[in-house]
Amino acid sequence: MIAQRKDDHVRLAVEQQRGHSGHNQFDEVSFVHHALAGIDRPQVSLATGFAGVSWTAPLYINAMTGGSVNTGLINRDLATAARETGVPIASGSMSAYFKDPSCAETFSVLRTHNPGGFVMANINATASVDNARRAVDLLQADALQIHLNTVQETVMPEGDRSFGSWPGQIEKIAAAVDVPVIVKEVGNGLSRQSVLLLGELGVAAADLGGRGGTDFARIENGRRALGDYAYLHDWGQSTAACLLDAQDAGLPVLASGGVRHPLDVARALALGASAVGASGGFLRTLLDGGVEALVGQLKTWLDQLAALQTMLGAPTPAALTGCDVLIEGSLRAFCADRGIDTARLARRTTTTAAAAGAAGTTMNPAAHTATTAGAGAETGAGAAETTGSTR
Repeated sequence: MIAQRKDDHVRLAVEQQRGHSGHNQFDEVSFVHHALAGIDRPQVSLATGFAGVSWTAPLYINAMTGGSVNTGLINRDLATAARETGVPIASGSMSAYFKDPSCAETFSVLRTHNPGGFVMANINATASVDNARRAVDLLQADALQIHLNTVQETVMPEGDRSFGSWPGQIEKIAAAVDVPVIVKEVGNGLSRQSVLLLGELGVAAADLGGRGGTDFARIENGRRALGDYAYLHDWGQSTAACLLDAQDAGLPVLASGGVRHPLDVARALALGASAVGASGGFLRTLLDGGVEALVGQLKTWLDQLAALQTMLGAPTPAALTGCDVLIEGSLRAFCADRGIDTARLARRTTTTAAAAGAAGTTMNPAAHTATTAGAGAETGAGAAETTGSTR
């Protein structure tokens, strides 16, 4: 039953990818073009960090699958691509392993085929502390993701219907495991209030997991005979909206959900993400073209992200938080309703240049931001403080 559900998830997720219109709220975020802001490519680094974690690039393969023979093969290939490109990778939910230990290898291949890589285990918020430790041990994981999926569970025919214990259980797990805990939404987004609460619960970072990518309400509704939860399709906030909402919330944030190409990665980093994850698009590439195609896609994304940083004058991913960005359309309306000052985002380099002038110095604003945002990559708040909070 569980194995069949996991295979259904993969099939339905790929069908969604092939049917996407291509538009989401990342398209309502644009960079102000400064023609003389560019720097030299050798000055650019892709390295990033948060909560004591250091990655060579701000891109990761986010949680997908595991629990059946077919998904084990997918995880093996994902792990191979992660190993060949050096990007971190997360497992899919390991609940199937807790119920049936015989499927352990469908998850552990993430480590056996990527022995030196950064691997994240993944559990739900109802997992016991013992199971959280089992998940970390099985993958020799460097971090632990706890996924939040109340909408998916609500639509899932066999899903959970009790969510009140989740905050307390997250707090227990975060205190008990020896690796950083990252709490992630699965595609409906984390509000500012949720991020603030997660900080109080002791987690290391929040993966905002916004609307715009794989829609698990749609997937689970596709498994229902009557398809009677269609009104919950597209529930929640987009990743771009969540990034704007979470500024200065005091917790490092990662961005996933609806990330389609390197420009979306740069947009998310400019809005305060320490790193950016994708899953559905990478899965489609793997299933359509194999490991070689996915390795090529990941390398292209990394190369083009470095090119975008060069053009924008951002020596580091954190320095992108010093670039001027414009917020338009429905995303601008969201910001107005949530009390977010988008005008400050549009003139960050002006603010930085004015500060440098007052100090009697002259410099490229993005280079200045790179210096002051270095700590922000670790704390998740420093970059926002450097460039000016929108709140």
